[in-house]
Amino acid sequence: MRAAAIVGPGNVAKSLLRFQRATNVQWTSLIEQAEVVVVFGGDGTVHRQLSTLVELDVPVLVVPCGSGNDFARALGIRKMRDSLEAWRNFIARGTVRSIDLGVIRGAITGEAPAPRGPIPAGKSELVFTRNETAAVNYFCCVADVGIDTAIARRANALPKWMRSHGGYAVSAPPEFLRFAPFPMRISSNGTAAAFRPTTLAAIANTPSYGGGMKIAPQAKLDDGKLDLCVVRAMDTFKLFCLFPTVYFGRHIGLREVEYKQTMTVKVETEAPFDVYADGEYVCQTPVEFFIAQQALRVIAPG
Repeated sequence: MRAAAIVGPGNVAKSLLRFQRATNVQWTSLIEQAEVVVVFGGDGTVHRQLSTLVELDVPVLVVPCGSGNDFARALGIRKMRDSLEAWRNFIARGTVRSIDLGVIRGAITGEAPAPRGPIPAGKSELVFTRNETAAVNYFCCVADVGIDTAIARRANALPKWMRSHGGYAVSAPPEFLRFAPFPMRISSNGTAAAFRPTTLAAIANTPSYGGGMKIAPQAKLDDGKLDLCVVRAMDTFKLFCLFPTVYFGRHIGLREVEYKQTMTVKVETEAPFDVYADGEYVCQTPVEFFIAQQALRVIAPG
């Protein structure tokens, strides 16, 4: 069994060495020759490699070494020992699970790279200005437009050790004080919608993001659907009150929160606004989201 390692930023050398010693696997530096890929990192590392991993179509194992690790958590992997257990099951029984990925098609300026991997059939077309073109990206956890993009930008500027220990929670309160809701038109499954003042539109493939915030508590990796959570405009005090409830998924009962499952989502804003996914900048609005069913094969416990 030949494996290739994808190593994220930061100090992951100890995790890599521990895994190598525990598994005695044969490693290759050529990912095209690998029969399995092991990702040592967090959601951002996985996100940046998704197109390649989909194209390779080989089983993928995540060893959580990042600041959030929400994708690994959704797979039932919280520690190195969970990754090792999943590896042993894979070697003994060939246990592999197929999961869905989210797909983003949004606006970027300049020339977009050609997408790698399949794009869902039946998608609707967006209209772009003369200097814009379409960018296509996969995401594994959550994509968002609104206040979370500002929080993610602030959190990404923190030292890694701080990002790993509540960086999102530290970065959120300053944005609550300065962020102003703005009009978004959010359509799902092709239904028409009107522009409404909105704080956040989150499109989820996993229940949590930001290191355990359950923005989409009903989301599943293999249900063939996206979970859409929209937080409409509210005053600053209520936003502060809402924040801790997201860690337990209790926000979806609030009047200002809309929650549904859908196959497609389209988000438009009056002016271009940044779109983030898995904590990484992706593109700008207008943007469409789809589901790519069973797009990635993963190795997971049990």
